[in-house]
Amino acid sequence: MYSKIIDYIKSVYPGQEFIPLHEPRFIGNDRKYVLDAIDSTYVSSVGKYVDHFEEMMREYTGAKYAIAIVNGTAALHMALILADVKRDELVITQPLSFIATCNAISYIGAEPLFVDVDKNTLGLSPEKLKHFLETACEVKNNNCYHRSGKRIAACVPMHTFGHPVEIDKIIELCTKFKIAVIEDAAESLGSTYKNKQTGTFGTMGTYSFNGNKTVTCGGGGAIVTNDEKIGKLAKHLTTQAKVPHKWEFNHDQVGYNYRMPNLNAALACAQLEKLDEFINDKRVLASEYQDFFSGIKECEFVKEPVNARSNYWLNAVLLPGLTERNEFLKFTNENGVMTRPVWTLMTELPMFKNCISTDISSAKFIADRLVNIPSSSRLK
Repeated sequence: MYSKIIDYIKSVYPGQEFIPLHEPRFIGNDRKYVLDAIDSTYVSSVGKYVDHFEEMMREYTGAKYAIAIVNGTAALHMALILADVKRDELVITQPLSFIATCNAISYIGAEPLFVDVDKNTLGLSPEKLKHFLETACEVKNNNCYHRSGKRIAACVPMHTFGHPVEIDKIIELCTKFKIAVIEDAAESLGSTYKNKQTGTFGTMGTYSFNGNKTVTCGGGGAIVTNDEKIGKLAKHLTTQAKVPHKWEFNHDQVGYNYRMPNLNAALACAQLEKLDEFINDKRVLASEYQDFFSGIKECEFVKEPVNARSNYWLNAVLLPGLTERNEFLKFTNENGVMTRPVWTLMTELPMFKNCISTDISSAKFIADRLVNIPSSSRLK
């Protein structure tokens, strides 16, 4: 079975001795814009490409405000600050997630609180969130408190591998319980849920443009929001809270050096121009994978959820169990096809193993079985 899969993946990416998991594609104006930014001498956080990138993000997502950030983790950190999360407060998130989500929560001194995922979305489960909120929490003075006495300040669901969660149900629950929702859309730029872009449902959404994302600028991120106050404050705080003036350096509060450099923004603009082409190509690849794996009973291809159109950032299959998962990983990587398991569950890491957690049986089920397979765009 494994040899058959190896042969098929190599046929999908012909002529490659080694097939990476996800490599970037630079097939548009990438070099042109980057060289133009260099020639302008504006390569840091001021320049026309930063402004153009934010304009492109507003237009693409439909959000009223978009703020260019140095990376996705910094975008999450700033979004939590803007949501008024404080030290020793709780932030609901999922155990099946990349470490950046919990790291950003920790930067504030807050604590992640883990609610299980759904197998069909790989993201935060509305049903399990509802049960948790109704049995372990109460609203007092327009705030939500856990039975430990700590305030639950925010909820951060992630659209795993580009597959949208049932975000409308999550927001409905969090609105009822007075909890701000920040969407971790790091992996899901271009994915839609009920014909609306992920990242635009919550109070804020955050994106990543790391080297392995669908579009990349090496390192970069963004915050989007429809809230005018948040949008303006986000830009101010991420620019060292500098009071605008042609030559004086005055700052009115503690700020952050979190703005995306113009050099990165130049590359991001060129990549965004190709986003729809990348997604269309990746969806064709996902369809081909789905057809192939339908004939292999030992592997279940992970499909986009109902009401969703996924960007299929990373394709994934589920194996029968942990033994088969490990055998598959070993065989593929030893034979020139890069595959990866899902991240170690946050609840198993030493920094977060003592955090409050609900039953996470679905997350454990997925972690023991899921493998990501090569997912690069085939556009040249």
